[in-house]
Amino acid sequence: MPPITVVFDLDGTLIDTAPDLIRATNHVLGRVGIAPVPAHEIRPLVSFGSRRMIERGLELHERVLPEAELDRLWREFLDYYAENIAVDSRPYPMIEATLDRLQAAGMRLAVCTNKMEGLSRTLLTSLGMADRFASICGRDTFPVYKPHPDHLTGAITRAGGDAARAIMVGDSDTDLHTARAARIPFIGVTFGYTDVPMRDLRPDALIEHYSEFSAALEQLVQRT
Repeated sequence: MPPITVVFDLDGTLIDTAPDLIRATNHVLGRVGIAPVPAHEIRPLVSFGSRRMIERGLELHERVLPEAELDRLWREFLDYYAENIAVDSRPYPMIEATLDRLQAAGMRLAVCTNKMEGLSRTLLTSLGMADRFASICGRDTFPVYKPHPDHLTGAITRAGGDAARAIMVGDSDTDLHTARAARIPFIGVTFGYTDVPMRDLRPDALIEHYSEFSAALEQLVQRT
């Protein structure tokens, strides 16, 4: 049988990227005279993308900008974030040891994220993790992106895997809906970025820490 492919979301699943994303958001909001937005206001929106984080900051200050101005802020965000992508972003506890165990067991590893592929590779390279993954597929890798199932199945194919022998790990309803659409078992993590608690989304397996991952994975592998 082909090996299992384990596909991870990036932000809020592999890496706690919120500090650097929030800093970049407040940087560009400051360019239009908006005071820093508290982290708790925009942290749940990380999984919706940087543009939505900027829009939320504007909404909180009852500011409406022309679309062209919003586009300019978003481009400035991307430039600033690219230069400051791994200042405070860190892998979640035990994730690197978990990846080591999966590789030692002969499993393929992949990333499927709605972060741009270039930024995803830069982040993972900065943290010394890029070489662990057989594929890293971002929002712009394919013509479609999550929650479209072809984003996930494309990441599996690029990793040399088989969608019939794959499991996805993520932190948001977007991740869960993607896995459901692709008919791939899903492990939800509770420590990421979501406006709906992962427990309420009823994933196939749920973990609160990567120390629980092996048991959750074994439970789902038996179904594949």
